[in-house]
Amino acid sequence: MNKRYAIGVDYGTESGRALLVDVENGREVAAHVTPYPHGVMDERLPGSGALLAPDWALQHPDDYLEVLRQSVPAVLEASGVDPEQVIGIGIDFTACTVLPVDEQGEPLCYQEALKHEPHAYVKLWKHHAAQEEANRINAAAEKLGAAFLSRYGGKTSSEWLVAKAWQVLNEAPALYERTDRFMEAADWVVLQMTGSAVRSSCCAGYKAFWHKADGYPDQDFFRALDPRLESFVETKLRGEVVSLGSKAGELTAEAAAMMGLRPGTAVAVGIIDAHAGVPGTGAVRAGQMVMAMGTSLCHMLLSDKEIHAEGICGVVEDGIIPGLYGYEAGQPAVGDIFGWYVEQAVPAYMKEAADQAGISVHAYLERKAAELKPGQHGLLALDWWNGNRTVLVDADLSGMIVGLTLQTKPEEIYRSLLEATAFGTRKIIDTFTQAGIEVSELFACGGLPQRNRLLMQIYADVTGREIKIADSVQTPALGAAMFGAVAAGTGRGGYADIAEAAARMARVREETYKPIRENSEIYEELYREYNRLYELFGRGGNDVMKSLKRMKLRQEEAVAVR
Repeated sequence: MNKRYAIGVDYGTESGRALLVDVENGREVAAHVTPYPHGVMDERLPGSGALLAPDWALQHPDDYLEVLRQSVPAVLEASGVDPEQVIGIGIDFTACTVLPVDEQGEPLCYQEALKHEPHAYVKLWKHHAAQEEANRINAAAEKLGAAFLSRYGGKTSSEWLVAKAWQVLNEAPALYERTDRFMEAADWVVLQMTGSAVRSSCCAGYKAFWHKADGYPDQDFFRALDPRLESFVETKLRGEVVSLGSKAGELTAEAAAMMGLRPGTAVAVGIIDAHAGVPGTGAVRAGQMVMAMGTSLCHMLLSDKEIHAEGICGVVEDGIIPGLYGYEAGQPAVGDIFGWYVEQAVPAYMKEAADQAGISVHAYLERKAAELKPGQHGLLALDWWNGNRTVLVDADLSGMIVGLTLQTKPEEIYRSLLEATAFGTRKIIDTFTQAGIEVSELFACGGLPQRNRLLMQIYADVTGREIKIADSVQTPALGAAMFGAVAAGTGRGGYADIAEAAARMARVREETYKPIRENSEIYEELYREYNRLYELFGRGGNDVMKSLKRMKLRQEEAVAVR
């Protein structure tokens, strides 16, 4: 029998990877990673070196094409697979990662006259400089009783499309007028591959207020928001919204030549990266929650009913698995917090000890932190180093550690940070269950579950739930490949739907993490204290975090002027 393969392309924050997968059994045949040449631009623009304001995070769209130029041919070469055997390709992407394009779909930053204009570039998911616009969207939607607001837990985010587009209008109106459309990067890459300017129902539903039955908010809402936005949907969000599992189009001859594939190969509608990890773990039933754990943490929950819960990032029918409601929640910094601590705050003697042990600083800290019992370090942290996405939806919040003394050791701080992110996840699970949305199973995927055993045990102890770990270390790419196989269809040797593909192609590890009763009892006490801090600093009882941020911005602006 002729072997059939699918390719999943996973676009992350710092790099993109291509994964070649055997359609019959999900075996991962070859993978290749391409770091983005421009990386994350959060301080300066390329070329000019122009300084960016605080909370900006940009990328260059050609970096995404570089992944197709480098990684797709690399997996074919490494595997020896004939391009004729590749039946479909799917992509997943960080979101909301959005860019302005012209009438031909070309990014505005490609134009010579706009290379030094920050708003002409891709706004990465963690671009938080549109918080003021998000605040005004929330206030207007609440005042008008807009139906869409309840589907996002009563608050929308500065990370999402409308806030980012409105920021362009407010700060660079001439560029806004030159923008033919604002596109999710996932949809833009699909456009480059197929010539088809469709919009993913996943991206539109979770990040642009689109609803399967109601569509986008109407003109009255956008006019009330800003008269200049009255025709925003009709002029800047043009493009058919297409459901997950559909074929967006087929590879053009030009795209196929760039990627080393066959023209006409099926291309799936794009999906948000964390969401692709759901079928990648094999989760396709109501009550199953998947935690995609990396630099940030996304929580995706499947349900057979729609309930509007406080602070939940979104609930979209067919948004992850067709036939079910997909809920999204998240923490905007998890691995990033641990990375910050290692890079910015770990003393030299700890790094020297790690070198002597022949392991990374992360691994050394994990080893030392594992020697501690819950509560032994006397510390408690709030996990808001990059703001709070769920439940508070507030990018202006910041991190905190309580209990520091002259005797506090680096591994104690490290463990408190691990625990803080687990408490944040527990808060999200509790919010779901208190709203009447069942969470019956926990799965974890991404880089962290594969590398940090202590972290996963802490999550099991804090949540009081068994956690199953995806067998694949590349579940978003695997999930994207599954959608590629579905886009190809049974006629080409693919699958009829994503549930069938997941049943054949996904696996979890035999080993799971189960809660340790005595640990869970201590963490219940700590979690109560976490909740007290959460309420005090997160709901306006004490605005010191925001006051400090305002002071910082004033001083940075003053320095920039001088």
